[in-house]
Amino acid sequence: MGIQGMELFAIGVVIILFMAVLKQFGILEPMSSFEDSSESDLELSTVRHQPEGLDQLQAQTKFTKKELQSLYRGFKNECPSGLVDEETFKSIYSQFFPQGDATTYAHFLFNAFDKDRNGSIRFEDFVIGLSVLLRGSVTEKLNWAFNLYDINKDGYITKEEMLAIMKSIYDMMGRYTYPCVRDEAPSEHVDKFFQKMDRNRDGVVTIEEFIETCQKDENIMNSMQLFENVI
Repeated sequence: MGIQGMELFAIGVVIILFMAVLKQFGILEPMSSFEDSSESDLELSTVRHQPEGLDQLQAQTKFTKKELQSLYRGFKNECPSGLVDEETFKSIYSQFFPQGDATTYAHFLFNAFDKDRNGSIRFEDFVIGLSVLLRGSVTEKLNWAFNLYDINKDGYITKEEMLAIMKSIYDMMGRYTYPCVRDEAPSEHVDKFFQKMDRNRDGVVTIEEFIETCQKDENIMNSMQLFENVI
């Protein structure tokens, strides 16, 4: 996977991989295996964190009530407390990449889902983020990706932030690329990224620059379409 391939891999936020992880750990299962809404609602009282009602979540996402029931049952089976902490998130990714180091990337992805920054992902956080990634508009998906790169959440992507993200991806996937990537490859990638996206050359990328550049890149737009209709 060359520099261009790594860029699409990063822009896409590894959603295909993320869905594979969810299926492997039982988060996504056939809807027919889940009970109706009355039984689901009854089970909500048994978990430590009780999610919002299905009607409210349906209004906040692009999932049907049956899809939300399916997602909730899988989530609860793996996370009986109703919450996912960062160590659990890292453990999942580490098992998926036993020959690489997925710890740092899992940390960044966890923070992108943990909207209120309290150190845990609720079912609501999970399903709202999943809705954007799988069924959101192009702009919504790019906003989510920008949030992943904007590590300190100040509204800008710096070279340091982009380098941290790219190094985490190379740490996780580098051994599986062909030809093997060089140590300086992440820095070279970041330089290319900024040359393309930092339109006014002020050393940071704004959300407007990020979205405008991505929308004009045919390869990136095609990569976004890969994640539609996954579930």
